[in-house]
Amino acid sequence: MVLLVSMSQTNSALSNPESFADAPDRASWPKEVERLLGEAAQLAAKYGLPSEAFMAAAWEQCLDSRPGLREELEDKELRSQLKKLRKRGLLASA
Repeated sequence: MVLLVSMSQTNSALSNPESFADAPDRASWPKEVERLLGEAAQLAAKYGLPSEAFMAAAWEQCLDSRPGLREELEDKELRSQLKKLRKRGLLASA
């Protein structure tokens, strides 16, 4: 339980990232991201990269670009698993 308490502290990199709202010309960013992803998908398809490999690579890049996101998601998964174990009576709650 001590582990979960220390893990539940928010990550400042996730809580206060460079704000999308403060970025110059923020309205064009989603379109630019979609355009770049589209180009990457076309390139992957052109060279026969399986869609699963493309999606896995895109997800890894997403996680790598946001410090602490991978750990935050792992923490949420751990909490979910512990909750399920407690519901089934396989793990005591403190």
